[in-house]
Amino acid sequence: MRALVLTPKFQRAFRKFAKRNADLQQRIEDTLQQMEADVFAPSLGTHKLSGKLDGFQSCSCGYDCRMVFSIE
Repeated sequence: MRALVLTPKFQRAFRKFAKRNADLQQRIEDTLQQMEADVFAPSLGTHKLSGKLDGFQSCSCGYDCRMVFSIE
């Protein structure tokens, strides 16, 4: 099981989105739990990014929400 380290920037953005949309808050929390168990689960759609975000990964929290992260 991986340990997730949430940056202060992510925590601020999460609080901001959670205030506007409780459904989105639940989807993000569910995605974080899935990432702890298996970051490469097919349901997350984890993939490498390129260009300015080269070296980062992205996964889906739903059709309208993505998370960008790095694996260290």
